[in-house]
Amino acid sequence: MVEVEKTAKTVQEAVNLALAELNVSREDVDVEVLEEPSRGIFGLIGTRPARVRVKVKNTAASRLRKLLDDILAAMHLQAEIFIKEENDCLAVSMFGKDLGTLIGRRGETMDALQYLLNLAVNKNQEKRYKIFLDIEGYRKKREETLQKLALKLAEKARQRGRNVVLEPMSSLERRIIHTALQGISDIATYSEGEEPYRKIIIAPKK
Repeated sequence: MVEVEKTAKTVQEAVNLALAELNVSREDVDVEVLEEPSRGIFGLIGTRPARVRVKVKNTAASRLRKLLDDILAAMHLQAEIFIKEENDCLAVSMFGKDLGTLIGRRGETMDALQYLLNLAVNKNQEKRYKIFLDIEGYRKKREETLQKLALKLAEKARQRGRNVVLEPMSSLERRIIHTALQGISDIATYSEGEEPYRKIIIAPKK
């Protein structure tokens, strides 16, 4: 368990110092007050600061944050990390400079990192969490790009009267394409091939 001790004029100030050093939120820690602050005689002699011990709870969110902190430190990167827990899911958003290397070509590095985080955080745990990782809002931007691409290629298939074959995509990205075109009556979509080379076919209905 990660813990630090801090001193400050007040208990709250000491706790805030610890939270900043640990890079966690208040709900992620247990706080033990070791010494209450004392003003001493006449507020001058024997003044004693507050001293606290702050321990990070062993939660899925804290394990996840620790892993991400270690990865960023090893790569000499800095980022703000936001973790939102909802039911059995942990949604992670990261923002910072030079994070493109963590995203990779078309999000491939980010997808691989997400996979590894799921394995590491859930290892030997009774309760399992599904972890979703997004960096610099990439997934939303990619979704919008794929939706536009789907409509453009559907029109191409319609005009040429023959199938359009897309390059291999992840299951998540294929789902975006299918969803974008499912309401178009004269266009059908289906997938073929084996992972990781499975691809979508956009076909005009005859």
